[in-house]
Order: sequence, then structure tokens, then C-alpha cells
Amino acid sequence: MAAASKRKPTAPEAGTADVLTFFRQMLLIRRFEEKAGQLYGMGLIGGFCHLYIGQEAVVVGMEAAMRASDTVITGYRDHGHMLVKGMDPKGVMAELTGRRGGYSKGKGGSMHMFSREKNFFGGHGIVGAQVSLGTGLAFAHKYLDNGNVCAAYLGDGAVNQGQVSESFNMAALWKLPVVYVIENNKYGMGTSIDRASARTELHLRGQSYGIPGQSVDGMDVVAVKAAGDKAVAHARSGKGPYILEMMTYRYRGHSMSDPGKYRSKEEVARMRQEHDPIDRLRERLVADGLADEDALKAIDREVRDLVSAATEFAQASPEPDPAELYTDVLVRA
Repeated sequence: MAAASKRKPTAPEAGTADVLTFFRQMLLIRRFEEKAGQLYGMGLIGGFCHLYIGQEAVVVGMEAAMRASDTVITGYRDHGHMLVKGMDPKGVMAELTGRRGGYSKGKGGSMHMFSREKNFFGGHGIVGAQVSLGTGLAFAHKYLDNGNVCAAYLGDGAVNQGQVSESFNMAALWKLPVVYVIENNKYGMGTSIDRASARTELHLRGQSYGIPGQSVDGMDVVAVKAAGDKAVAHARSGKGPYILEMMTYRYRGHSMSDPGKYRSKEEVARMRQEHDPIDRLRERLVADGLADEDALKAIDREVRDLVSAATEFAQASPEPDPAELYTDVLVRA
């Protein structure tokens, strides 16, 4: 059949346990983000909040291709990256609600969370800033000769920033171990990529620097994992940077304050119905006999319980003392 919802994802090379892990991780991100959207609507999350609903396959597939010791850095649509790096949903939700139990002690909110323990370096609110910082992380990996790789995520809007081109040049010149993951969800805030980029094949942006690139179905977690394996191996072997353009889609607006009137309801509905990454993997698991509907529903219940526990923890956690504003602003080397 022509509909993408009837097309099976790439046949998984991983074992059943790995594919079920992909399903669980994507579902955790989806349920967590749904709850975050609810809490924002209730006024329990303030400031900016950018949800990752629809893009779950990108970060789940990429993380499966990496080591725990590898570093990750991204922009402000970052909750999914935190969760898949193993950060506690309780700490993430507490930070979203500005509570003392959050990863940044309630001071960072949605866009500014970090975990040195999990090698997650943010969460950055300035468009494109994470790309140069990620290049710096890759330089540290090469300087220390620790064999690690940095995955630096950016969007189709950020790719036009000048510091991105500067980072590409430096990474190629010094053969830094970095994978630039462009999450092309087709809209930079409210502007279609066709109206913002003279050339929309973003994986080719590194050609003038000799950086190889690849376009990937970012709604297929197994395809992402396969592309991630190739890119990470390239960077880790000393050959320098690699660009992966993940063709993905966000179902919600750019942020919670965005009504999304620049695209039709039919377009969003079509993407949900024909390309949803969780539904596609669910169909694959059932069709191949790797899991039945009861098992998948049990995973969903487990994930919902985790998100409920995270929400309860966040609401029970006290707000930070005002004096906390003056901490963590200076580190003496």
C-alpha cells in the first residue's frame, strides 16, 4: 500500500530486546512531553517550553549508536535528549517546574539543564550556540585522546547561523570527532525551510569543507540507528566530522506559545497518520512477532507510571531559596 503507515521500517538488525528498548524510550519521551504540555497549560511550567513530540526516533536511534562516555549537546528542544541519556525523569520534570529537585536547581527551566554525570551538556537557548560548543567538546575529546565522540544536535533554522559554518570548517580542519545531527522538522520557528534556505539539502552543507553527509528518514528509529552507527564510527576512527540530516517532524508548535497557523491541520494529521515513529515501530514489532499488543500496552502503563511519579516528585519538591540565584555563577579553576 502507498500509505507510509503501512510501510514497515527498515528491518532491525538489533535483537528483540534492543528494538523493544527503542519502543520504550520513544514512548517515554512522548508521554513525558504530553504531560509537560499539560503542566504548561495549567501554569505549572513557566517561561519557554519546546516539545519533542514527533521527533522521538532521532535521539533514540542516535543514542543507541553511541557510548555512555560520548557527549551530547543540543538546542532548546531538549527534554528527549535528556531522558534518552539516562537523566532521571523526576529531576527533568522538577527543573521544568522550577523546583529545587531539578537538574539545575530550578534555575534553568526547560532550555538549560545539564548533567556532567550523564555527559549531557545542555540545553541552549541561543540558536546555533550549541554547535560551536559541541565542536569544542569534540576538540577536548581529541586533545585528551579519550576515544569519545560528541553528537551536536541542531535544527534546520540553526543551520543558517554563521557560527555553524565556522564550526564545520574548524572540525574538518582538525578532524574532530563530532557528528552534527540536523533535526530537519521543516520549520524554523514559523518559517518553512523552503523560504529560509537557498539549498534545502542540509546534509550537503559540509561539502565545501570535505565533510561527508547523509539524509536519513528521521521517523524510522532503525534507519536512524544504522546511519548513526556509520557516522559515529567515521568520527571515532579519526576521519573527522560527519553530518546527518534527520528528516523529521514536530506535531506541536515551535513552542507552547505557537498556534502553528503557518501549516495546515491536514499536513500535521497526515504526518501523524502516515509517519509516526512510535506507530511504525509498534506495527513492526507485532507483524514480526517480536511483541504482542498486550506486551506493548504493559510498556505503555509502565512509562505512564514513571511520568506520573516524576510529576508527583516535581510538585512535592520545594521552590529554590531566592539566595540560590547567586550560586553556580563562578567556578574557581
